[in-house]
Amino acid sequence: MILVTGAAGFIGFHLAKKLLDAGHDVLGYDNVNDYYDPKLKEARLAVLNDCGKFTFYRKDLMDEQALAKVFGDHNPRLVVHLAAQAGVRYSLINPKAYIESNSVGFFNILEACRHNDVEHLVYASSSSVYGLNEKMPFSTRHNVDHPISLYGATKRSNELMAHTYSHLYNLSTTGLRFFTVYGPWGRPDMALFLFTKAILAGEPINVYNNGEMKRDFTYIDDIVSGVLSLLESPPGAIDHWNGQLTDPSSSKAPFKLYNIGNNNPVNLMDFINEIENQLGKKAEINYRPLQPGDVVASHADVSGLVGDFDYKPDTDIKAGIGKFIDWYLDYYN
Repeated sequence: MILVTGAAGFIGFHLAKKLLDAGHDVLGYDNVNDYYDPKLKEARLAVLNDCGKFTFYRKDLMDEQALAKVFGDHNPRLVVHLAAQAGVRYSLINPKAYIESNSVGFFNILEACRHNDVEHLVYASSSSVYGLNEKMPFSTRHNVDHPISLYGATKRSNELMAHTYSHLYNLSTTGLRFFTVYGPWGRPDMALFLFTKAILAGEPINVYNNGEMKRDFTYIDDIVSGVLSLLESPPGAIDHWNGQLTDPSSSKAPFKLYNIGNNNPVNLMDFINEIENQLGKKAEINYRPLQPGDVVASHADVSGLVGDFDYKPDTDIKAGIGKFIDWYLDYYN
């Protein structure tokens, strides 16, 4: 039995669907909040419910009793924790939501895992943890002590909390720092969704830092394949790990961190041009200054995931954007 929190979300939906298609029993756990259109989340859930072997709980991570009951009733062997309050900019508006969902909610997951003998907890971190770090590509060996958004700070705190539980309770944990995930069924607050919607409607798009930005856009199928590659391989303790020459991505405890991205950053304006080409329509652009909490560039060093699990992201932006637009036009008629 595999528990996927955030199963109504973008990444959670795709992961749960892939697990169900492979014949696994999947538990979904999600509060289906209104951070973005709940109708999209309900549509994802309808797809999962049609797959069979899917049991869904419409519950909140803050509900400790509900969480404990789900773990007690089903005894999941593996847990993929993707539920969180997402979005960098929204953390400037509603910071409390991030403390509740991302910090307290994650603590509740850790407690449930350690009290129910979970074999492996895989959880979502973020490229946002790199904050002011300017050394490219971003590596899990780099210092990440200078976040520039509360969202990034909560994700970094998740990594530290996970390590503590790995050390104290021998709970195997793997944190995945996701880099700008996109694709069909994607989040409406993400750039590809926003740009496509606006261009089709003949409305202007906001482009920040005068378009001088790069992102390591990663297609959803490449993300899911990376998660699946390590799910059944919990990290073990590393006896020869040296606390004087520390590698932040590993430990004497059964703990591991990986970047999961495309390792191929794309200029934002090239990304927009590809959307325009595939829609056959030019964008009207409002150039804006860099927003608080945003970074100018991201680039994932995925050598850890490549070396340990032969990770091979292979979807370029032309193919990925094309698949998203095909889905968008079909879903919205």
